[in-house]
Amino acid sequence: MWELRSASFWRAIFAEFFATLFYVFFGLGASLRWAPGPLHVLQVALAFGLALATLVQAVGHISGAHVNPAVTFAFLVGSQMSLLRAICYVVAQLLGAVAGAAVLYSVTPPAVRGNLALNTLHPGVSVGQATIVEIFLTLQFVLCIFATYDERRNGRLGSVALAVGFSLTLGHLFGMYYTGAGMNPARSFAPAILTRNFTNHWVYWVGPVIGAGLGSLLYDFLLFPRLKSVSERLSILKGARPSESNGQPEVTGEPVELKTQAL
Repeated sequence: MWELRSASFWRAIFAEFFATLFYVFFGLGASLRWAPGPLHVLQVALAFGLALATLVQAVGHISGAHVNPAVTFAFLVGSQMSLLRAICYVVAQLLGAVAGAAVLYSVTPPAVRGNLALNTLHPGVSVGQATIVEIFLTLQFVLCIFATYDERRNGRLGSVALAVGFSLTLGHLFGMYYTGAGMNPARSFAPAILTRNFTNHWVYWVGPVIGAGLGSLLYDFLLFPRLKSVSERLSILKGARPSESNGQPEVTGEPVELKTQAL
């Protein structure tokens, strides 16, 4: 519980709230229909991708810029943050998402609000198919995050922020035709709360959480294993201080330095 007495811990929690608020505000805002006709998928995909890239650059060094309960769950599965920090992150993300959607609702004309870009299944897509799509979308996203955030990589090329943003954009370019591309339970939760529409809402939790967990296991245990003992992983999950972890470096979910190079 020592984390609760750390100023950096609370700065990270606020950063997650603040970042998720802006992510939902700009992402959902770009997804509203201001004129008749089909929604431009590329516009929405780029809006979400650029919003996340901007926020990774802005708060990545403070909280890691998870901005997504599924991503936080992935880092928890990989024993890269404490359980306490993960719970606080998720609460902050959900509150930030609802706050962002509420601000968007208040500044948008009633005729344009619609369902606030609520995630819905495309006609003909079953809940099983939708869940599998969400799993795959989030799996590739988490793999990209783990690879680009990995402090063990030498000579990382390009921009971490842009790599993560492009991965999210890719997911939207494909997923919007199937599920509206949730990939983020907080993003799906916010409009559902404001519109009181939870039809098939569980898909946008189960799919991303499973995909994120699989991505974490695949990267941390198969593709690029982290050689930690069970006791080390448990001490990290408990948020133990270095002295309580047999002198091992403290790992409690603090973000790694996001070193970038010009493209």
